[in-house]
Amino acid sequence: MANAFNIPDLLAREALKVAHEKSVFIGTVDRQYDESFKSKGGWKPGDQLRVANPNMYTRTRGSRVMDVQDQAESSQTITVATQDHVDMRFNSAELALITPDSIGDFSDRYLVPAMSALISGIEGDFISYATKRVFNSVGTPGTPPSDLAAIGAARAKLNQNLAPKDGNRFVMLDSVTSGGLVNGLKGLFQDSTQIKEQYREGMLGRTGGADFYENERMYAHTNSSDVTGSTDAAAGVTDGGATIDMHTLIASPAVGSVFTVDGVYACHPETKQAYSHLQQFTVITTSAGSAITVSPTIYLTGPRQNVASSASAQLATTAFNAQVVTFVGNASTTYLQNLMYHKEAFQFITADLPLMGGSHNCARRVQDGLSLRVWFDGDIRNDELLCRIDILYGMATLRPEWAVRLTN
Repeated sequence: MANAFNIPDLLAREALKVAHEKSVFIGTVDRQYDESFKSKGGWKPGDQLRVANPNMYTRTRGSRVMDVQDQAESSQTITVATQDHVDMRFNSAELALITPDSIGDFSDRYLVPAMSALISGIEGDFISYATKRVFNSVGTPGTPPSDLAAIGAARAKLNQNLAPKDGNRFVMLDSVTSGGLVNGLKGLFQDSTQIKEQYREGMLGRTGGADFYENERMYAHTNSSDVTGSTDAAAGVTDGGATIDMHTLIASPAVGSVFTVDGVYACHPETKQAYSHLQQFTVITTSAGSAITVSPTIYLTGPRQNVASSASAQLATTAFNAQVVTFVGNASTTYLQNLMYHKEAFQFITADLPLMGGSHNCARRVQDGLSLRVWFDGDIRNDELLCRIDILYGMATLRPEWAVRLTN
């Protein structure tokens, strides 16, 4: 007699529930679901994921001339679409546990450890990817924070970059840092039962305008052996470009290293008035004997201008030539990188994978921007049922200015 329920669909529902609880970092960022593959039955190798770009506007001065700005959302493609999965096998006795009434016991024994391994690996990769693209950094390298000073400095940088104060700011800490910080500030944290995300693992509480989470997957960055020098006499900077040449005096800084360039100040995104601190950059790509690629892209003029002189004047491209470069931290030293960020700084995108072997063997489910596929197939020789749970995803950092590293 056929089952009155669909096993793959039942497991897909339960797997999504577990994934939601285990996704600490993913659960606090913007999750997008790419629907463009629905009509063709799912994503195929070689396809690209699409992620919606955030809307941006500029001010027009004066009352007579309008500068009409399009409302249509644009998108970009994520060329690296990663398919990860976790695999299991069940014998007939174990398969008997998969019923609507006993799914809780089955989930505790099999799905929870399986999904924990899957989500943990993905989160670790995502945090590493995202952190390396964050150029704002606060804190004293080598000194873990014990009060809200570093959090306050990070909050100030988010404010200076116009990150919304809408309840969607988060702090992600490793457990050692959070242990010292939360113990010293325990009187300031709200009771976690009052927090809307109380059922997500790692929730600590809320203070300083952000929800605090604990996460053991935080990225540790190691500087290269050469962090002292200056830009080349011809740094090769262009307005709207993302490269700086310093290879003559600094050989191959590590991807993810944060630095400043003497005389290049950050400025207010709207008024273009210079802030009191230098603009920070992070190394995106590096190659011996050539210029490095950095974030943010350098805009010297126009509505996207993000650097200025100390007197708020626009900089010439030559202002980057032969300037002292100062990296955060010491050479060949590793520093743990915690994060404070607004939800929309990072994007996690999933899409449907194709259904294989018919609906009785394969099911897809989507919840909160996460799409999972469960695929079953039998092995009659060994009286086993093989099962795999797949997720197809991409990662993007569309607003890195809305995130800050807490260098530890």
